[in-house]
Amino acid sequence: MLRADDLWDDVRALRAACPLVHNVTNFVVMNFNANMLLAAGASPVMVHAHAEVEDMARLAAAVVLNIGTLQPDWVDAMRRALLAARARGTPVVLDPVGVGATAYRRDAVRMLRAAAEPDVLRGNAAEILAVAGEDGAARGVDSLAQADAALDAARGLSRASGAVVCVSGARDLVVDAHGRQAWLANGHVWMTRVTGVGCGASALVAAFAAVQPDRWRATVAAMAYLGVAGEMAAERAQGAGGGVGSFQIALLDALHLLDSDAFGSRLRLETGA
Repeated sequence: MLRADDLWDDVRALRAACPLVHNVTNFVVMNFNANMLLAAGASPVMVHAHAEVEDMARLAAAVVLNIGTLQPDWVDAMRRALLAARARGTPVVLDPVGVGATAYRRDAVRMLRAAAEPDVLRGNAAEILAVAGEDGAARGVDSLAQADAALDAARGLSRASGAVVCVSGARDLVVDAHGRQAWLANGHVWMTRVTGVGCGASALVAAFAAVQPDRWRATVAAMAYLGVAGEMAAERAQGAGGGVGSFQIALLDALHLLDSDAFGSRLRLETGA
């Protein structure tokens, strides 16, 4: 049984280690995701140039690949980083942003997975359904489906690929190839009103995977940490009469200042097989 104390041990390990997390990510979220990683205790780097992407992947403790704003050079940079990381056993998180929206995105994800499967696939329900080859309700990069709708697809995808699969939604779902699953019910709707929070979730999963070798537990810890921080940030912003702009700043504060008492008292986690 996974407990709040176990997950908080991973938070402490992250803050102590300050792991280098290499992000080949989209330019819309670079700044905010870097700040999310810094607030949580990790060290971000955003590199996509072919001349250095493989070297940086070899130096990093974890790698994030995010297809939000694709172009051919970046897709190839992701492939190079993926292969370099996998050769060293470095954890890789793939965020298939909006994969069901266009053929180009679907082809990019298929190419990356054919090169090497990531350790963790994290996306919303529509994205995970699309990666699994099923139809998912989406509008652009946003999902109109909830995590519950992708449960069977996530299980099948995890068994077929060996990757941990994380589905974000009102309740977050994390499954692995061994049949373990976790449901997390923390968070706030304002997390969907700020660009980069979902992409930041993938970055945080990578940071936790850098210090926790059990990829499923690392993913659960990251999503739990972000969910609790998100609901605390919304309460703080609303209490000050603010909206989503204030929430964005409050989220960075919460990621930085969250303590074990607040985490343990607020965490809403269900696990099983």
